[in-house]
Amino acid sequence: MLRRIWLIFAQATTVGMALLFVVSTLKPQWIAREPAAVKAIEAPVAPSPVAGTSIRQVSADEPVNRVNALGSYADAAMRAMPAVVNVYTAKQIAGGSADDPDARRSFGESSTTEPQSVVRLGSGVIVTADGYVLTNYHVVKAADEIAVALGDGRRVERARLVGADPETDLAVLKIDLPNLPVMTFGRSETLKVGDVVLAIGNPFDVGQTVTMGIVSALGRTYPGVNPFENFIQTDAAINEGNSGGALVDSNGHLVGINTAIFSQTGGSVGIGFAIPTSIVTQVMDQIVQNGRVKRGYFGIELGDITPELVDALRLKRTEGVVVRGVLRNGPAERAGMKLGDVVVSINGASVAERRAMLSQIAQLDPGATATVHVVREAKEIDLKIRVGERPPPLAH
Repeated sequence: MLRRIWLIFAQATTVGMALLFVVSTLKPQWIAREPAAVKAIEAPVAPSPVAGTSIRQVSADEPVNRVNALGSYADAAMRAMPAVVNVYTAKQIAGGSADDPDARRSFGESSTTEPQSVVRLGSGVIVTADGYVLTNYHVVKAADEIAVALGDGRRVERARLVGADPETDLAVLKIDLPNLPVMTFGRSETLKVGDVVLAIGNPFDVGQTVTMGIVSALGRTYPGVNPFENFIQTDAAINEGNSGGALVDSNGHLVGINTAIFSQTGGSVGIGFAIPTSIVTQVMDQIVQNGRVKRGYFGIELGDITPELVDALRLKRTEGVVVRGVLRNGPAERAGMKLGDVVVSINGASVAERRAMLSQIAQLDPGATATVHVVREAKEIDLKIRVGERPPPLAH
């Protein structure tokens, strides 16, 4: 009896498995599960220190959607594209007699002595409802006129340059139009290598274009671009005209401003760099408030600690940054800092390496007093440095 029941069960199971195979092969939609819904992240308004303005930014405790279950980023692109604009700049150049080196570098030489209007293009991002637009400094420098074209067909022939920061390659423009689309800021500090990102801009003036890639690396430096480098590296295609445009995450939230590419030909080779929003927001607020960025300054030249330096200076610790030069009568010298001092911390925050220390100093308020812990000839001492203001970079 038991054997007969077992045979019936085995035969029924075999028939059921066969039917399931046939259905899954010929009619998979009959048994397909609905894809999980992607939760939309609401974007609350983040307070801004600039009176009358605000940027939209996701809150710090919001979950991060890293995977689009439907396999498409159309929603993210459509959410971000309206706030990305085309930026056109024009400069009057008097041919070979032009005496403006910035203009010649930015707009090229003219083959005639007759004045010419040379036009260049870039991209920008509308970041507030009252018309502040972010772009790259190198897009607008030396320009006589700046025009901004929106995706909805509207155009501002004379946008106002509020201010610029050459040391991060950022600039802020102002346009006066009603009902502006506004970009929602994401949090670049939550990005991870491998996250999907979209680059939006106007490459070669073909029109607004979206390219997709991933975050290839974080905290990248690219010598020669600017002193304060902490780039997002991406393989999303970035070409001429994309500068100043948006790098957005898979939710369509701004995580960076596209600024440079690594290329030997001038075209995209899959290595692009964007300024993260963690830097962008700080710079933008200062430009809107002051027309420029104020940074702290010690007046010292820094160097990373190497094994050779440890032996030469007979250091007992390898943490910190060594002082390789001190500006005469600068803030550091007036506080007693000397050549060969090893800086271990600033206001209690540890110093890891030269580039990080440069950023730490820059974030100090000019006029404030900073406590700098240094090691000198095996002795640890504290110096009180009255922070100066970093001078503007020399034109180049």
